[in-house]
Amino acid sequence: MVRAWESLHFATLELVRSAPIKQRLISAYRRHLSLIPTDQLPGEIQESFRHLMSSLHGVQPQRGEDAVAASVRKMSNQEADECASLIVEIFGLMCRPQLVPARSGGAVVQLHSVESPAADFEVAGLIASN
Repeated sequence: MVRAWESLHFATLELVRSAPIKQRLISAYRRHLSLIPTDQLPGEIQESFRHLMSSLHGVQPQRGEDAVAASVRKMSNQEADECASLIVEIFGLMCRPQLVPARSGGAVVQLHSVESPAADFEVAGLIASN
């Protein structure tokens, strides 16, 4: 399941690049999503993942392109946005504690002392003067 989590994580990162959404979707699929076997995902996520994959394979390709390129090319920008949102949603579900196997020996990072008063972390307001 760690491999699936990593692939979804990297696919999500692919979606935040500056390229057009359709290029990002194709890249996320080719580099990361295509590597995930559905049976490697928790049962609660498999149906959403199958829906995502069918959205990315739904169109018959023209000569010189694959089904993913054809499917994404035919999508409206709204449909591409929804597809990208589904990838992020699936990744978010994979991050839920009840779906993530317990990790032994994991480090806990504490950002500030529990004993420190909240005033230690307040930021003074800026005063504008002319």
